[in-house]
Parts: sequence; structure tokens; C-alpha cells
Amino acid sequence: MKPSHAASNTLIGRTHKVWQPRIRRNLTDEDARQIAENVTGFFTILAEWSWAAKEAPANTAGISAARNATEVCHDR
Repeated sequence: MKPSHAASNTLIGRTHKVWQPRIRRNLTDEDARQIAENVTGFFTILAEWSWAAKEAPANTAGISAARNATEVCHDR
């Protein structure tokens, strides 16, 4: 879902407010839009990694059990 024009303007304004004091040149609206898009993308990737990490233990439980069973068989 694409944000509304008003929401987009609010985001650009907030981005200017947060980032302008940290950058040595004047930010354009396009700069602010790109910053907002990059920050959003960054946190989206972090969320995806977090979800993948939460799913991993369920996927590896069977592997650990299989490895333990194999190790027991090799000990005979």
C-alpha cells in the first residue's frame, strides 16, 4: 500500500527535522524521501532476519535429533 500524499509530506517533514541537524548541507525533499526509504528498507531487512531466526530453531530441532540418533548408531 502506497502512503497518501499527506502522509508522505508528513514523513518528509519529520525526516528533514531529524536528519538536517546531522548533515552539513541543506536537504532537499528528494534527499529526505531517499533517507526515509533507506531507513524503512533497513528496518524491514532487520525484521525479516529476526523472523527467520525465530523460525530456525524449529527447523533445526529435527536435524539435531537426527544427528544425535546417527551418533548413537555409530557408537554401537
